[in-house]
Amino acid sequence: MPSAATGLALRAVTERVDDHDDLLSRADARHPLVALRRGDGIVGIGEVVRLTFSGPDRVRDAAAAWRAIASAAEVVDPVHRPGTGLVAMGAFAFADGSSAPSVLVVPELIIGRHDGVSWVTRITRQGGEVGAVELPDPQPIGERPRATLAAASLSREEFTAVVGRAVDAIRAGRIEKVVIARDATASIPPDADRRALLHELADRYPDCLTFAVDGHIGASPETLVSVHGGEASARVLAGSTARGASAADDAAAAAQLATSTKDLDEHAFAVHSVLDALRPHVRAVTASDLPFTLKLPNLWHLATDVEMQLGESSSALDLVAALHPTAAVAGSPTDAALALIAELEPFDRGRYAGPVGWIDQDGDGEWVIALRCARIDDDGLLTAYAGAGIVADSDPDSELAETRMKFRPIADALR
Repeated sequence: MPSAATGLALRAVTERVDDHDDLLSRADARHPLVALRRGDGIVGIGEVVRLTFSGPDRVRDAAAAWRAIASAAEVVDPVHRPGTGLVAMGAFAFADGSSAPSVLVVPELIIGRHDGVSWVTRITRQGGEVGAVELPDPQPIGERPRATLAAASLSREEFTAVVGRAVDAIRAGRIEKVVIARDATASIPPDADRRALLHELADRYPDCLTFAVDGHIGASPETLVSVHGGEASARVLAGSTARGASAADDAAAAAQLATSTKDLDEHAFAVHSVLDALRPHVRAVTASDLPFTLKLPNLWHLATDVEMQLGESSSALDLVAALHPTAAVAGSPTDAALALIAELEPFDRGRYAGPVGWIDQDGDGEWVIALRCARIDDDGLLTAYAGAGIVADSDPDSELAETRMKFRPIADALR
């Protein structure tokens, strides 16, 4: 457990306020801290505490550190909505050996809204002056930075060759499924208003969680776990195809996906990995027998919703630790998939495909898998990521096309 968490006493005071304007307009333009869906969610301002973690136990260490902080905190919360009270926002690296730090950030000020109820939470170290941080006025969101993504660590030809090697490994019996990713980069002005990209993502993908934590931004369609009042849910996505150009083509694409042996097998791997990981932490878990087709603006996904009743001592971060990495972003079996990813991908995924979200003092929270995302460095270097699930009958050119579809949310936001 980080030493910063030892003996740390925080005080959080939440008060209901008149309905906020656009929450994103109150975020920091250069360093937004955001978790929004359909206009609701939370925006963080400033930092009271920042905890960093690394290595194979990074999520478990974070869960333990947060449990210690929450148990020592004084929380005044008459609003009692998801995101009120003491909250930390976090983003975790995908791989155990990643050079990217995993972080939990406790903001000084949280501005939130849920189902028409708006609030402000002020967080200080105990003994500090509550209310010292003023609620920022809404600020117009600046012009969207324009740029074009370009292949980075792997060219298109190199990516298809890597996919071919992955298929060979699967057919040789080394592994059942593996997710192979590639990265692409662009450059935006260092002083660009990063809220403009978030606004575009939130507008185009309202049912996804639009997030920004420590320079990592995106709009994820995949809920790793959502925990509220002892009950939890997860959405598993694996298997995808492009949307059709016409209504008839679109319906045909969805029907083809729903009956594709390759995609159904890939999806089954992902669902089974989630169920196996969750069982030690829950009293009951249920999932539908067959996936449904989930429509997004640029593609169809096979999806399965999982519902759970938690064990008494489990928090959202405990479930995140158990779930990550799922077969949907790593493969199956997990250890063999991670080893093959390290062998074939010539770059550090950083926080791509890692958990990102928030947790409160009761252990409730919402965590998604960081997909359709990008890292933006202080100098304006933007690195986006996209991956494809590879199974025995995968076609390298088709998998390349899938990654192009998955780059679209970030690529379109930059256009």
